[in-house]
Amino acid sequence: MQKVTDFVSITPTATIAVQSHGWRAKCLQRLVRLQMPVPPTVALSFDAVRALAAGYPLDASALTDLLGPGQLICVRPSPENTEWGGPSAVLNIGMSEACHSALSETHGREAADALYLRFVQAYAVNVARLDPDMFESDMPTAQALRFALRAYEDETDEPFPQEAERQLADVLRSMSRAWEGTSARLLRQAKGAPAEAGLGLVVQAMALGLGQVESGSGVMQFVDSTTGKPRVTGRYLSQSQGREALARQEGSLYLTRDPRGPSLEELCPGPFDELIRLGAVSRQGLREEMQIEFTIENGHLHVLDALKVARTSRAAVTIAVALAEDGVIEREEALLRIQPRALSELLHPQVDPAGERDVIVKGIAASPGAAQGRIVFSAMAAQAMSARGEACILVRRETAPEDVRGMHAAKGILTERGGMTSHAAVIARGLGLPCVVGASSLRFNPRDRTLTAMDGRIFHEGDVITIDGTRGEALAGAPGLLEPALDDAFYSLLHWADAVRDIGVRANADTPDDARMARVFEAEGIGLCRTEHMFFEENRLTVMREMIFADRSEDRAEALDRLLPMQREDFIELFEIMDGHPVCIRLFDPPLHEFLPQTRDGMRELAEALDRPLSEVTRRVESMTEFNPMLGMRGVRLGIAMPEIYDMQVRAIFEATLEIGRRGKRVVPEIMIPLVSAQREVELVKARIDAVAALVQARMGVPLDFRLGVMVETPRAALRSGDLAQHSAFLSFGTNDLTQMTYGLSRDDAGRFMGTYVQQGVYPEDPFHRLDTEGVGELLLIGAERGKRVNPGLTISICGEHGGNPESISFCRAAGFDYVSCSPFRVPVARLTAAHLALERWRRR
Repeated sequence: MQKVTDFVSITPTATIAVQSHGWRAKCLQRLVRLQMPVPPTVALSFDAVRALAAGYPLDASALTDLLGPGQLICVRPSPENTEWGGPSAVLNIGMSEACHSALSETHGREAADALYLRFVQAYAVNVARLDPDMFESDMPTAQALRFALRAYEDETDEPFPQEAERQLADVLRSMSRAWEGTSARLLRQAKGAPAEAGLGLVVQAMALGLGQVESGSGVMQFVDSTTGKPRVTGRYLSQSQGREALARQEGSLYLTRDPRGPSLEELCPGPFDELIRLGAVSRQGLREEMQIEFTIENGHLHVLDALKVARTSRAAVTIAVALAEDGVIEREEALLRIQPRALSELLHPQVDPAGERDVIVKGIAASPGAAQGRIVFSAMAAQAMSARGEACILVRRETAPEDVRGMHAAKGILTERGGMTSHAAVIARGLGLPCVVGASSLRFNPRDRTLTAMDGRIFHEGDVITIDGTRGEALAGAPGLLEPALDDAFYSLLHWADAVRDIGVRANADTPDDARMARVFEAEGIGLCRTEHMFFEENRLTVMREMIFADRSEDRAEALDRLLPMQREDFIELFEIMDGHPVCIRLFDPPLHEFLPQTRDGMRELAEALDRPLSEVTRRVESMTEFNPMLGMRGVRLGIAMPEIYDMQVRAIFEATLEIGRRGKRVVPEIMIPLVSAQREVELVKARIDAVAALVQARMGVPLDFRLGVMVETPRAALRSGDLAQHSAFLSFGTNDLTQMTYGLSRDDAGRFMGTYVQQGVYPEDPFHRLDTEGVGELLLIGAERGKRVNPGLTISICGEHGGNPESISFCRAAGFDYVSCSPFRVPVARLTAAHLALERWRRR
């Protein structure tokens, strides 16, 4: 059988590639090219490893000849991607009785025993596949070595192999077969590796790290893994090998001078200074922040390996921006090195990864970030606690519109039910609140005001918990938090993104606080202002209910006249905050029953407030109940049946516009009609809006300019967009309702079976979470094409929950949409995503 000879010495000119020899082999070649003191190394290709796994013999003598005579050897895995893992490294190959005797003379008996013992243990476990517990011992090294050799012989019925070439061949074959095994294959596939991913192996002459003059091993990196700021960190351990310095804290030295203990800088100033120099060389030459694995042998420095520094998302941004600003990489590459979704972690506090996590329940990570506070079980309790200046976490079985004020007061939200598009998830993302939904293993007892965790622990109202919306977990107590990282590096990266992206990004903002947050994240305007959220404040809710209970148009108008100045002030504040950026205001949309109480106690309080009999209030609430309220009396239907509501709102918009004009700022408000399905609906609403505009202009003596548009949320509106475009300056696709109606799914209820549907391949993904580019997407394309055909100047956008998703932005950009609109906290993600898409051609260079 032909021997395997597909290996090559790692030299500056050797033919080595990541795709054929793996990342470690290529990295070592780059270190050699940078003239670092790397021990002689040989790389085995993916094909060679596959041949060894298939049983082909190794030409071990030819391989060892490349490393030089009498060398101890180590073998490390080299997959194509660092995250795909691989078999454990094996050190000190070539140790034998003869070698042990020689090393005892040169390095001392204790060092020779340690080297031999380490190899025997590794060989027994990784090659002979013996029980690792058999070789764990607290005995002195010399005694442990004798025991390990005897145990090996007892278990295998043969003495420990003494020939270096056989040892090397056995190790390489064992590592090759381990990679091809079923367990390893499944494990790396779970990490994103293709089923047939290859493995390379790196065979390197040992730098021992043990000796009579100062010897040891360590790792050093030059930036902080959490912040990305310059900082020398790592550990060094005398008389050690590999990464023992990190595993064994006892006896390890700091690297730089430290008042807490001795350091490598003091012990070995020469090698320390050389490591600092090599760190700068590797940063420039490898165009990355690297962690260097090194060994000192008898005072001489050897670089064994280099790894890309592990980093948090905030550190990744800091590092990428610093590399670009220093001219090490181009700005375009810095942008592409940061995954858009990673920015979410920078916008909110995060649980410190260095702290302990006492997980009490796991659910769906619905809104990122971390928050701590005392458990409350009602919106009223949340408001009361917030009024006392105490932080709280609102815990509900599931939230409803009447919980919105409590959600505003809370620091985080935890629900037993729900999915990514449930009420709690959508509102929390809009507010920037950490949120975990679908925590189904949680037992929630509102009567006793207790939570029972999945391990049986009981938590009462007032107990402190932490919500980790990034990982979808609730934690007991208050572990340490990292503050948001909205620093110069964050904004520099986004400004670079703005310079290359070619689609606009606006924010969905319903309140002045939302608008201020949109400005913090530099949105280009408001793409959706849902005005109904303004009416849930307590002083407005009573007036709103009076309007709902009014029997005559005149009485409704009287109640609405009391709301008019409140709405006007809302819009004035919004326009002030947005400072000339466009603001798209959606007219009133939800069914009126959402503003009415559903409990007996709530109805009694309403009867007292309105001075009406309880029986009358109860009858009216019951009469307004609809079998399917999301398809009932809402949106434009409400505006046509009760036109006084829209009259009040557009008058407030126009009066706010003129007031802002008097203050020296020009605003052209965008007024959007919701839930349209017919051209006549637009004509009727437009006629009344024009009439109100004429009335306000006549009264104020100042001309008004505004843009009228339609929110396309029904399949019919998408199909008849050509009709709607005749009377519209813009069409904005509301993909939440459009998805709901296209699929015939309730987004509030679909979470009960959506997991099963996705798991069984009915849908590739939850269509409320990721835009269905085939079905719903086709309606978007049809709507955009037919609308533009009638009105070439028509502005096309998307403002549903999908607006911040990378897949949706890609679709909208390809379809020629003008902008996407998403919750304020998703604006940075959308900006970077749009830049990535625009840089696709640059990425393929």
